[in-house]
Amino acid sequence: MIFDQTTMLSDRQKINETQPSTHTIDLGERRIPRDIGVGVQIPLLVQVVESFNNLTMLGVRLENSEDMDFTHPKVIWEQSAPLVSLEAGKVIAPEFISRTTNRRYLRLFYTINGDAPSKGAITAGVTMGNQ
Repeated sequence: MIFDQTTMLSDRQKINETQPSTHTIDLGERRIPRDIGVGVQIPLLVQVVESFNNLTMLGVRLENSEDMDFTHPKVIWEQSAPLVSLEAGKVIAPEFISRTTNRRYLRLFYTINGDAPSKGAITAGVTMGNQ
């Protein structure tokens, strides 16, 4: 995959608690109505880069917000993956950013169900194209 540092959401981010991605994407000020999913689909990759242990399920959701603090986030999509499918190389979540992405800031939010993992990491971001 080819990533751009400015559109990375998680770069080998250790997920050992419920937490947001370490990075957000700022889509810029809105001068006209925004809907970044119209036209050509924008590829998004959320991939396990270190196998997880302990947890029962990992929830991943893509959120959109008008403010950088995500006070009132809008959930664009969400996906859950059981521990058995959280091995290195596994891709979780849809492959594209949804058409309803129309607020300024974008991030991922990870939810741990079950015991906190002592290992497990995710790399996620916009790519030039997914394999």
